[in-house]
Amino acid sequence: MQIIRQSFYLQDGITVAKSLLGKIMVREENGKAYRFRVVETEAYMGIEDKGAHVFGDKKTERTAPLYEIGGTTYIYLIYGMYHCLNIAANKEGIPHCVLIRAVQPIDEQALFFAKSNRPIKSKKIEDLTNGPGKLCKALKIDKSLNAKMVTEKGTLWIADDEQEETFDIVEAKRINIPYAEEYQEKLWRFYIKDNPFVSIK
Repeated sequence: MQIIRQSFYLQDGITVAKSLLGKIMVREENGKAYRFRVVETEAYMGIEDKGAHVFGDKKTERTAPLYEIGGTTYIYLIYGMYHCLNIAANKEGIPHCVLIRAVQPIDEQALFFAKSNRPIKSKKIEDLTNGPGKLCKALKIDKSLNAKMVTEKGTLWIADDEQEETFDIVEAKRINIPYAEEYQEKLWRFYIKDNPFVSIK
């Protein structure tokens, strides 16, 4: 698989969020590589975006990875228990990012890995990774992977899909950001049309 180079991430958050759809997220552990297709993303557009952690240019120790060069991970906890994976976009100092909302296991090996990390009662395999907290649990993504580069092969990286399947992209409102006022209405959530692993249709 061809790793996606850093130049891909040096675009604005909306462009990167759309372009990441269909790409392959690779999670390596114990010498094995588990592959998942990105099927849903959200763009966060920096200091003017009322839905973003950096709204008003709030640069803190927590948000510092967002100010790094595109391709840097930003991982945080919600509700004190669920991790969320973001990828910084744009140039250093411009804190755009993309939240990875849902991924799809590529094969049985990836499915087994996800199930072993996140055993669920549901018989629907979609329930394993159809949400940002769910996918982080299933892929063993936590704060130990914060502020890392996905542009280098290692524990977590992103590659082009060798199959290059064509699909339509749906644009929708972002989820669970009531504090964002008018920015709630922005159609900055993107997903692959008709993909069963999308969190909310």
